[in-house]
Amino acid sequence: MFKTYIQKKLEKYAAKYLRRHPEVKLVIVTGSVGKTMTKIAIGTVLSERFRVRLEQEDCGTEIGEPLALLGIEHPGADELKRIGTWLGIFKAARKRIHDPADVDVIVQEVGSDRIGQIPHFGSYATPHLAVVTAVSPEHMQFFGTLDAVANEELSAANFSQAALINRDNIDGSYAAKLTNPNINTYGTTETAEFSFSQDDYTIQDGFSGLFTSKGELSVAVKVQIKVAGEHSVRAAVAAGAVGLKLGMTPDELRTGLSNIRPVAGRMNILQGVQRSIIIDDTYNSSPLAAVAAIQSLYALSVPQRIAVLGSMNELGATSPAEHAAIGKLCDPNQLAHVITIGEQATTFLAPAALANGCHVVSFNTALEAGAYVHKVLEDGAAVLFKGSQTGIYLEEAVKIVLHSTEDESQLVRQSPEWLQTKQDFFSKF
Repeated sequence: MFKTYIQKKLEKYAAKYLRRHPEVKLVIVTGSVGKTMTKIAIGTVLSERFRVRLEQEDCGTEIGEPLALLGIEHPGADELKRIGTWLGIFKAARKRIHDPADVDVIVQEVGSDRIGQIPHFGSYATPHLAVVTAVSPEHMQFFGTLDAVANEELSAANFSQAALINRDNIDGSYAAKLTNPNINTYGTTETAEFSFSQDDYTIQDGFSGLFTSKGELSVAVKVQIKVAGEHSVRAAVAAGAVGLKLGMTPDELRTGLSNIRPVAGRMNILQGVQRSIIIDDTYNSSPLAAVAAIQSLYALSVPQRIAVLGSMNELGATSPAEHAAIGKLCDPNQLAHVITIGEQATTFLAPAALANGCHVVSFNTALEAGAYVHKVLEDGAAVLFKGSQTGIYLEEAVKIVLHSTEDESQLVRQSPEWLQTKQDFFSKF
């Protein structure tokens, strides 16, 4: 009851803040994968012109979302049940409402791990613009079907004033679920209204090419986007589209897009031992993201490729088929080694990769996998580390093959609390 009271109170404050400050544009980012990268890319581009409020990580909870919208720090776990803490937060919220706005744009990630969370956000906030990154399997133990996922994610497009939809990662059959007439598409294909056409790619400088838009906001801007993976480029295209819709000039877009960088644990390129290239995609994993990461590994011209693939969590009854599909994508002509970690990856992904003719090794922990990679790594190789969070923690495998320990600061989940959690987990083996 206490938590429900706090949540409703904060939502009322957030709604009042938006009514009191109509000049502040709210941009939300939702979708099955790619939310955080897209959110930060949007914030990076918009910062060329606007004052932007943006939480680096997903605020994650029904209480966290209105707090993030108001720009108030989420209290620590030991403070959550203290009445004094919340009285102070309520006071800060009232001040935020009555003070002049200190931002021009709020960019907020809105996630969901069960049915109804995203529509609930729309019950107290009407975004100026919603960006929907993907509809793909996620939290399937709660959603059950991909159709239910689509209903959840696309609801954001319908309760917002306008929306941008990723044409590449959302099946066209879901268009029937969209009731908002103010919808545009973005992606890396020419059929999207906002798109990017690639001229060149290097691991050092990323993608060079042309950001274009059609219709009333027609532009063509030569840009350099310093990210890895075509799916990361789509996040940049979304950022350019949002900037254009909010009135940014081509020069502002060019500079903003050139400032985009990978987020820790999300297709971040690091230097490994023996002049190797590490693709650190360890933050989390899902079928669509895993496919994109493997394809990015295949695109690199290197003497040896290694894929370290952890289990994809929260797939429910679809897990066996989804893991097997990733295993079937593993090509022995492209991969010297396929290394799996976790029960689902070992049980379903590994046999499918083995049946393809791949050399497959399975381990219980990321620490064992990292040690094995260090042993078989050849000069100039490329290694992909991709897996879910809970029970996988592949960032600890990355540590073992980093060229410099200084780069550990770029890895995910390195706080003292996370390190203790991982130490407790690994000690069980």
